[in-house]
Amino acid sequence: MPDSITPPQAKARTVAILGAGPVGLAAAAHVLERGLEPVVLEAGPTVGHAVRQWSHVRVFSPWEYNIDKAAERLLVETGWNKPQPDHYPTGAELLEQYLEPLATRTRLKDRIRTQSMVTSVGRAGFDKVKSKGREAAPFEVRYQNGKGPEVLRADAVIDATGTWFSPNPAGANGLAAIGEHEAQDRIAYGMPDVLGRDRARYAGRSVAVLGGGHSAIGTLIDLAKLKDEVPTTEIVWLLRGEDPAKSFGGGSADQLAARGALGSAFAALVASGRIVSETGFKLSRIARDGDKLIVSAAGCVGRHVTVDELVVSAGFRPELDFLREIRLALDPALECPPTLAPLIDPNLHSCGTVRPHGARELAHPEAGFYIAGMKSYGRAPTFLMLTGYEQVRSIAAEIAGDHEAAARVELVLPETGVCNGPAPSLSSDGSSAASGCCPAPVAALPVSGCGAAKSPAKGGACCG
Repeated sequence: MPDSITPPQAKARTVAILGAGPVGLAAAAHVLERGLEPVVLEAGPTVGHAVRQWSHVRVFSPWEYNIDKAAERLLVETGWNKPQPDHYPTGAELLEQYLEPLATRTRLKDRIRTQSMVTSVGRAGFDKVKSKGREAAPFEVRYQNGKGPEVLRADAVIDATGTWFSPNPAGANGLAAIGEHEAQDRIAYGMPDVLGRDRARYAGRSVAVLGGGHSAIGTLIDLAKLKDEVPTTEIVWLLRGEDPAKSFGGGSADQLAARGALGSAFAALVASGRIVSETGFKLSRIARDGDKLIVSAAGCVGRHVTVDELVVSAGFRPELDFLREIRLALDPALECPPTLAPLIDPNLHSCGTVRPHGARELAHPEAGFYIAGMKSYGRAPTFLMLTGYEQVRSIAAEIAGDHEAAARVELVLPETGVCNGPAPSLSSDGSSAASGCCPAPVAALPVSGCGAAKSPAKGGACCG
């Protein structure tokens, strides 16, 4: 339970929570527990709409890392049976055993509005420029549902909309590749269910997967399993970087065993030659050739792969357009809060191990407004649900006026066991300071570079 009783004057305050995923519902649970009034706006038809898109995926953290404490306290009131803490749930199990009961059986059930797409957020009576009296004005959250446009007034806003529906494009320069839009019917983003509902799309076909993170690795492993069942399935891994070992993770040094095992299994697949690898592939153009896609790299004349399908698992970016009237402070590269940026910047280190953080690090110039969950990381990867739960615990305490609880760290995260450089940490004054990081990554394996390996159908050689 919260450490202090919320002041009576704060009990009627309304907190708008955008998004009904794991972090959004955890935020609602903490806000409710603080004596405040949460109103959750979810764009999808049900809670966990983004989770449903990857319901076939088994997460690499067990249940003990996936259940928020305040949410658990609400569920216990209903006689809920907690899942086995050491079991690794799929997205579907996360929905069925946790998110859906939380949304339908607890005191949150009357505080969630589904099919409510938020279109804009601002201050009532204030545009972005006007300052005098701004902090006293309520937030105005506009959203769209089947009845048309609606308006919600709130004293604070927590944006937990995530990034799943804002994938990065295929182009290596951050822009859509030339021809990418025209080839949308042959391109999937994120993690398609290649062994389940999307099996017919990929079985017996040539498939390129672009990306080097967990989504790409998981998809490539599933495609290898599909190839075992349908040997005519052909797979090529397109990697923008030159060192594939960065994708193999920390192996046995990873304190999340399933995450370490995922990387080790993938490293073995690459070493066996079952997955053709093209490193240094800076994708720039996608063109049709009959029923095929010609996927070309920049800076290497004639270098391309020809495939039936392309899966783009190149990460995600935050959707910020509907926040144009909110005063945000964002790192210019990652589009996350500036204080958080040095902890998660992949240019500095590759650890998923990030110091727990809360309201202080996530605050914006707009008082009472916070971005939490995956979206708080901007364009950076490797987010854990448990990190989001700690974020919203702290934010709810801060909104309720319990600054001591907001500043306190109540979370210890497992080490990833891999890093490519020193990881910055926060000093007591909030500034960044270098510190040691993690053990060395899994050893590099020999894979093809520019033009050294042929694609499943045909590939060009590099001209230097």
